[in-house]
Parts: sequence; structure tokens; C-alpha cells
Amino acid sequence: MQKCAAVMSGVPRIRYMKLFTTEEIRAIDRATIEREEVSPLELIERVGEGVASEIATRWRPNKPTIVFAGPGNNGADALAASRLLWERGFRPEVYLFNIGGDKLSGDCAASRDRLLREVPELTFCEVQSRFNMPKITSNHLVVDGLFGSGLREELKGGFKSLVQNINDEHPTVVSIDVPSGMFGDWNPQKVNRNIMHATLTLAIQFPRISFFIADNAELIGEWKVLDIGLSEAAIAATPASFSLVEKRDVHRRLRHRKEFASKADFGSAVLYAGSYGMMGAAVLAARGALRAGVGKLTVNAPKWGNIILQTAVPEALYRYNRGEQNIVEIHPERDFKAVAIGPGIGTNELTVKALEDFLASANQPVVLDADALNCIALKPAMLNTIPVLSILTPHAGEFDRLFGPQPSAEARLRKAIEMAKYYNVFIILKGHYTAIVRPDSKVYFNSSGTPAMATAGSGDVLTGVLLAMLAQGYPAELASLIAVYIHGVAGTRGRRRLLQGLWQGAALRDPRAPRRRHRRQHRPRHQGDHEVT
Repeated sequence: MQKCAAVMSGVPRIRYMKLFTTEEIRAIDRATIEREEVSPLELIERVGEGVASEIATRWRPNKPTIVFAGPGNNGADALAASRLLWERGFRPEVYLFNIGGDKLSGDCAASRDRLLREVPELTFCEVQSRFNMPKITSNHLVVDGLFGSGLREELKGGFKSLVQNINDEHPTVVSIDVPSGMFGDWNPQKVNRNIMHATLTLAIQFPRISFFIADNAELIGEWKVLDIGLSEAAIAATPASFSLVEKRDVHRRLRHRKEFASKADFGSAVLYAGSYGMMGAAVLAARGALRAGVGKLTVNAPKWGNIILQTAVPEALYRYNRGEQNIVEIHPERDFKAVAIGPGIGTNELTVKALEDFLASANQPVVLDADALNCIALKPAMLNTIPVLSILTPHAGEFDRLFGPQPSAEARLRKAIEMAKYYNVFIILKGHYTAIVRPDSKVYFNSSGTPAMATAGSGDVLTGVLLAMLAQGYPAELASLIAVYIHGVAGTRGRRRLLQGLWQGAALRDPRAPRRRHRRQHRPRHQGDHEVT
């Protein structure tokens, strides 16, 4: 039986960057044209200017360039970009596909006519029947304007062959809107070989939902948004089920500590963590909580972990569990503001039973991570006893053990949306763009972090940070968003100081300990890398 919905009381109205579906973007586009008296051709010109400007800042005009334009408005964008690239010194070859001679949209035909009128010396071919594939090498720049996010079915026939041939030659590809053959939202049946492999994708006004799903990374490459000035009023009035959390969203919601604050003002939390051979997880989670500002932290761990915890995390209180090597009881001895269970607890039979008994009587939301989720996977009936508005923090493997194997990252996200609603919980699905899934099916993608965080222990740190935020009184939604974001920022900063794979020790070590000096290495910034100053 589905749980009844609980009201997320105390959650403030928050505005983040909205991520719209393809249909919602079309509606905003229409509203801009109707309300602000902007013609479709003017919007196409803005796209063309953005594409040409971005290309000109990255590549020299003498780079051999080929533009492939489809029959719709994505093709019109590519034709406008071709004209503007010519003005910047590029000499593109342009191929416009108008199979049968009557397939062009009105705006695409107008863009073609202007291009030929203003640049008559351009190498231009309008393909109406037979197409002779130009020679493409890895040295070429290909501008992909075949099909945008308005595509309604997978590529077939000649267009599929064209994309495959381009992919086989591995040129530099700049895709306008989305790589041709990919949908802007969901791509459940995609075959990667039949979709353009972009080096750079220039999204129009908004990043697409598909950009944040791991399955599509090799297709999208780097992505950047081109602001073409769509109606702010229409954007504000259009609700969105997906959002992107960025630095400004988190910074303005962090609470400042008052001058006369004491530890009692920042909550008390209890962490059930650790077992024989896995006390490192307990240490990392405890340090995460303390560095994130919890007022008082109690770590409940097996007797065997006493010396480790008291030595490694002296700021935390230690409460021994009856088990020598495993947690065998979960009974908080007083009312803690926040409770987290899971890092390193293992899946011993007695531990599973202790978690089962606790959940059956729990009356407040809890954070469930790592082995707590693995314990539940061994007894799935426990899912029905998880307190509403609890927070589950699985990585892909833990999620699949809990809710069944998923064929792709996209399928896993859609399943998370379904399960968060069914069980009325928050699910933090960890990954490059960690997804925070609300019980009402809204999804927030996190923008901070680095691949250096793909290492053992980083999830334990996140559990500690999340526990600290809840203890300090942040509502579950806001605590999740803030914890995930600053966890990513800590990873990015740690990466700059240490070898990749060792970030968590640096981010959480004793600030009084001596530090080695490292030569600063410069690297290109990518979407998703953010720094808080």
C-alpha cells in the first residue's frame, strides 16, 4: 500500500535554475514571440551569433569547417551561424538537407536565402536527392545543425548513415541545441552510434535534462548555454520539475552564526556507524559532521571501535554498542535532533535485525546510507517502515540492490522518482550530477564536485555533512541541497591540494596539522566545477 503523502512543512519557497522539458521550452519560445514582439528570425539570428562567437573564441579561422544543416529551425540556426562565421574569417562548406526539394521550414528557407544573398561566394550545397559525402578528417570542425531537441523519432536512413560516418572520422563537433539524434529529455532506446558525438554542445537558453544523465556524457561532450533573451516573464511563470543547484542558491541560504552562539544552538546528532575492519567509514562520517558545524555529535559504534574513534575524532562523544564487532542494537538513548545510520555497519544478521526493530518504531525522519541500505535490501519489507521524509543516499550499486537492477543511469533516475513518491522519502542518487529527488517527484541536480571524489569514503563524508545540516535545523530538502553542494566544493578544493583519490583525508584532517605545499596546477574549467569563495 502506498504511504499517504506528508506535508513538507517549513520548507521555504526556493528558486533555482529551472530545467525545462522540450515542450515547456517550445511554449516559452512561443510566448517570447507573441508577447515581446520578437520574430522567429530574430531568435535564429541570436542563436547564430552565439554559435559563431563561441566557435571564433576557440578555433582559428583557418581550421577546415563543414556545416551540416537540417530542414527545420535547427538548420536555420546553423545557416545563420555559417554567415556569421564567414564574417569572422572562417570559410565553411555548407550542406543543407532539403530532401525532395520541399522540406524546409519557412524560417530555414529564409535563412538560406539570406546566406546566399550575403555570401554568394560560399561553398554551398542544397541536398535534394543524392548526397556525396565530403571528406572529413580528425582535423575538421563540424557544425552539427541537423536536428535539435524538437526531434520526435530516432534517426533513420541517410541521416543515420551520415551521423555514423561523421562519428567514425572523429572530427571536432559543435552541436547546436543537442547532438543530432538525441532527445532533450529522455532517451530510453538510444543507440549511441546513431547519435552525433559532440565535442561541444551549445544549448539554447537552457541546459537540457538529458545533459545531467551519465549515459549521455560521451554524446554531449562539454556543454555551454547560449542566452538568447527568451521572455523572463514566461520563464518565471512556467513551473519546472527539474532544477540545477548552483553556488548562489546555497550561499544565500546558509545561516550565519551569531556572536554569542554556543554549541547548544547547533543541534545534537547521533551517528550509528562502523564495524570490525570498517571503522574508517565511521571516522570519515563523524569528521564530516563536525566540520559541517554540528553542535554535539555522538557516535554509536561497536566496543571494538572505542580506541579508534576516541583517538581519531576526540571532539565526538562515543557510545559503545553491545556488540563487540558489530552494531546489534539501535536505540537512541535520548531525543537527538538528527539520526544517521549506515557507514561501515556491515550486514551482519544481528545488525539487520537491529535496523529492522528500529525502523518499526521510529517516529522521526532518519538518514540511511551505505550498509543501512544494504541491510534493507536483504529484507525489502523494511522499506514500508522507513519514516516519511527520511533521506536515502545510495550510489548506483546500492540503489540497484535496493530497488532492482536498472539498465541505465536514466532508468535508475526514473525509478528513483517513482520510489521517492511511493515511499514518501527523499532519495539522494549520487553521481557526477547528484540528483536530489523529492517525494513530490521534483528533482534537483547538483552542480559542484569533481571526478576525484569517485573514491572510497566520499559517501561517508556526505552522510556526516547531511547529518550536521539536519541537526542545525535545516529542513530535509534544504539540508540535502546544501550538504550535497558543499560536499562537492570540499572535493574540488581537496583535489587541488592532493593527489586524485585522496581528497577526503585532506578535506577533513585536523586543521592544526602541518600541510605540505603543492605547486598549483592550472586546468580548464568544466560545467559542474564550481568554487565557493
